[in-house]
Amino acid sequence: MLSFFDGVAQNGQSARLRRPTSRDYRLKRAGDILISGSALVFFLPFFALIAVALLLVDGRPLIFRHERIGRHGRSFPCLKFRSMRKDADARLASILANDPERRAEWNQTQKLVNDPRVHWLGKYLRMTSLDELPQLLNVFRGDMSLVGPRPIVADEMERYGRQIHYYLAMTPGITGLWQVHRRSDTTYDERVQFDVDYYNTCSLTTDLAILWTTVAVVFLAQNERERLTK
Repeated sequence: MLSFFDGVAQNGQSARLRRPTSRDYRLKRAGDILISGSALVFFLPFFALIAVALLLVDGRPLIFRHERIGRHGRSFPCLKFRSMRKDADARLASILANDPERRAEWNQTQKLVNDPRVHWLGKYLRMTSLDELPQLLNVFRGDMSLVGPRPIVADEMERYGRQIHYYLAMTPGITGLWQVHRRSDTTYDERVQFDVDYYNTCSLTTDLAILWTTVAVVFLAQNERERLTK
């Protein structure tokens, strides 16, 4: 899917190296401020509608703040509309204690297919990626970038092994190579490799291509889900 722009790893092979320069970072930050600021204004009515819907479905809190690791190891609260039920932690603990198959799935990917912790509105927000709209605030204030590695929690750092310095050198992104390439069906090692490849090929052209592909992936995935439910 991503072979149309330079620098993406193909079939597990590392991409041609093109390390980011200080000029690249300045351009990237300027673009983040401009685009995220404009998007926050544009999506303000959506923020209001989603907030009201969440209040009616599952009450407060509306925003889920999860501590993630950012550039240079600085932690920050990654913002999302709350898509999980209030007792999500207890539900996860019960699943991991009583369901070996799902425990293995969680240990492998840190995710659950058909996650029972997610309420019905949350499933729709995730399906359309609307749950991630508050991350535009993270981008605007510099915690995140529009494009970058997937923001990780502290416990995940050891899974990067010797490659962790690539992650810590970058600002985490709302979208990135692994999200648009295979999304949720990547292995963790593949996710790490995507971050390494992104570091080695980061450029304005690459970021624009990833952003464009993200829109296409979300739109096509939504159309496919609608087709399958008819």
